[in-house]
Amino acid sequence: MTARAVTPGIGRRLLSLVYEILLLIAVALLAGGTAAALAHITSPAYLRLLTQIIGIATCAAYFAWQWHRSGQTLPMKTWRMRLETVDGVRVAVPQALLRATLATAGYLLLGISVIWAFIDRDRQFLHDRLAGTRLVVTG
Repeated sequence: MTARAVTPGIGRRLLSLVYEILLLIAVALLAGGTAAALAHITSPAYLRLLTQIIGIATCAAYFAWQWHRSGQTLPMKTWRMRLETVDGVRVAVPQALLRATLATAGYLLLGISVIWAFIDRDRQFLHDRLAGTRLVVTG
């Protein structure tokens, strides 16, 4: 690895994840409020499904847009990390959506993505390895 492609430590990435979760709670509340407002237009019977669809779509759009645009979400900027492809270029939207899906699955499956980082040669999470992305230290 070159000096430009230094992988951030696992602790730094997990602290960034905690910060990310706090932001996602706000996004989820906003999505829930939007779904509740839409339920008044449609049938309240669909409120739960509508809330889930809007919540998932909002979170996916948030990550895909941020990772594609600058490679960083607010927590990643705070912890000086950037997402890029393994070739060092900007992540495409489909690749960002794939990473978000794999990350969610990896965290929900007993944190397998995090455990993988301890055995990976570059200390990358499993979802990054599978999506063809990597986290690197900035500045």
